[in-house]
Amino acid sequence: MNEKIHNAVKAAKGFISKHSPEILTGIGLASMVTSTVFAVKATPKALELIQKEEYERKERLKPKDVLLTTWKEYIPAASFGIGGLICIISGCRIGAKRGAALATAYTVSERAFRTYREKVVETIGEKKEKDIRQKINQEDIDKNPPVESKIVITQKGNTLIKDEHSGRYFRSDLDTIRKAVNELNREMLHSNYISLNQWYSAIGLEMVKDGHRLGWNIDRGLIELDFGTCLAGDEPCITMEYSRPPEYNFDMMF
Repeated sequence: MNEKIHNAVKAAKGFISKHSPEILTGIGLASMVTSTVFAVKATPKALELIQKEEYERKERLKPKDVLLTTWKEYIPAASFGIGGLICIISGCRIGAKRGAALATAYTVSERAFRTYREKVVETIGEKKEKDIRQKINQEDIDKNPPVESKIVITQKGNTLIKDEHSGRYFRSDLDTIRKAVNELNREMLHSNYISLNQWYSAIGLEMVKDGHRLGWNIDRGLIELDFGTCLAGDEPCITMEYSRPPEYNFDMMF
């Protein structure tokens, strides 16, 4: 029994820790609403105090005197309002810190992978490195074959293509994809950067979570694709990889 309680407490702590930004924001919003309710309830009492004070003084109260007369009535409202604001700010800070940590980890990992890949090409040659990647892609397709109901139909061609970044299968054609690359690269020359979700929209795929956080920056190069050919059952399947993967902080100028 004690072990069950311990596991339940541990699970609850893990859940709270993982979702602390959302929890704090929710508490903050609830506190702000409660603050408004208390303020509305306090107003009639405050008006009575003002009227009573003005009657006794035989004159209208100045703003300073109004505040001194009524401030106690608004203590609950102010307490919930301040507490709610602190919760919302804390939730935003935790979320921002986690986002920054994730971006740093992704950037370090992506750079390490790129360096590793460059060294492999330097050691065994570009052709052998590509052959190895082709075998890896084929093994991945064999383990995770396309399910017809989950293949995205873009109405831009009927060639089966696998996006290696998101792992999605879709039907299109190479001319359409190359045209999208050229158009977005031209746009990047003017806007300086393109997000991953902009790219997916251009080729007829749905946006993905965090796709607005990843992308390409003109200062670090254009969008470049690397195509390979595998078999998904008896059907040819083109694998689509990115010579330079989308990066975090792509919209920041250095």
